[in-house]
Amino acid sequence: MSQTGPDTLVAEAFEAQRDRLRAVAHRMLGSYADAEDVVQEAWLRLSRQDAATIHNLAGWLTTVVGRISLDVLRSRQARPEASYDHRLPDLVVTADDGPEPEERAALADSVGLALLVVLESLGPGERLAFVLHDLFGVPFTEIGQILGKSADAAKMLASRARKKVRATERPAGGSRERREVVQAFLAAAHGGDFEGLLRVLDPEVRLTVDTPGGAFVVLGATEVAAGARISGGGAVRARPVLVNGLPGIVSWSEDGVPLSVVAFTVVDDRIAGITVLADPARLAAMDLPAPV
Repeated sequence: MSQTGPDTLVAEAFEAQRDRLRAVAHRMLGSYADAEDVVQEAWLRLSRQDAATIHNLAGWLTTVVGRISLDVLRSRQARPEASYDHRLPDLVVTADDGPEPEERAALADSVGLALLVVLESLGPGERLAFVLHDLFGVPFTEIGQILGKSADAAKMLASRARKKVRATERPAGGSRERREVVQAFLAAAHGGDFEGLLRVLDPEVRLTVDTPGGAFVVLGATEVAAGARISGGGAVRARPVLVNGLPGIVSWSEDGVPLSVVAFTVVDDRIAGITVLADPARLAAMDLPAPV
């Protein structure tokens, strides 16, 4: 076997792992572009490694991807002015034209928008431990080696992360009920109906808006309703969509320029979270359904 690069069999084995490695990196980093970079770096490291010394290629690659992703997370934390933590994770937008959105929602990913937003709030060690163990079944002994900690310490990090994630999990209604709540919200916003907005908003609703200058958050039904009533009357083209599996809406200006993507998290017949992407550069780079 060549010492300068893996042979064809190793290259094929890597390609067989690529999708899983990309999924690991994306859940770690919340960015498809960063995930692709991490997977490419893992391939370069494999090409410099004597493959004969690797007894478990899948495990070795998972460890490498975990370490590279951890370095990226720590770098973001060290440079908060450039941190991705101030931006929304990537959004997958698909048309929601039919009565059976559940099947199409599956393509939005097994980790939805709500979980990705929660993961952004975790520390690098917590995020790595939770993602690798709870989502991909990596043993804590291996996670500890990536973190430079004991298996027990890795288990503790995952436990802390799990508690934060579970604190955000509340059962939601069916797809039709969720869409009806969203439609009621949009009608109230368009009509300037403040009381109508309060009826469909959770008292602790969280609004996150991603703009060219970064993301900002508004908390509470009164504040969110006031903003929605002010901005609800804009004359734009819009259509219902699924955003990472959540009911949402895309709006365009009259000349077809995308203005925003909005996703709604509905819990117990009330809107508990609203996520708005209003960054023109990110909108222009997205694969959005056509206006109707």
